Amino acid sequence: MPKITPNYLEIKASDLPASKAFYEKAFGFAFTDYGPDYAAVEGGPVQIGLAAGREPVAPMPTLESDDLEASLAQVTAAGGEIVREIFAFPGGRRFECLDPSGNRLAIYQPG
Repeated sequence: MPKITPNYLEIKASDLPASKAFYEKAFGFAFTDYGPDYAAVEGGPVQIGLAAGREPVAPMPTLESDDLEASLAQVTAAGGEIVREIFAFPGGRRFECLDPSGNRLAIYQPG
């Protein structure tokens, strides 16, 4: 059986400029633009692309943080809508938010 590992996540963005600004401010991501309808964060273990549009509905990306409370404050300052406050789960703690296009994200801290 072949080894298959995640290396790219594409998220739909109904408002690409607003989504880019959110991810830049909330997480410090730096995007490369590929025309007017696509931008990508490259160079990490999992690369992220923002594609203009609403379909298909994307899965919930999960981002790891080393300081969950600071991440919550940063996401809030960037305009993220917190839809689930920090809670414990078997792998640690996390919160969930919406980006400007309505994509739901989980930010967690292992523990």
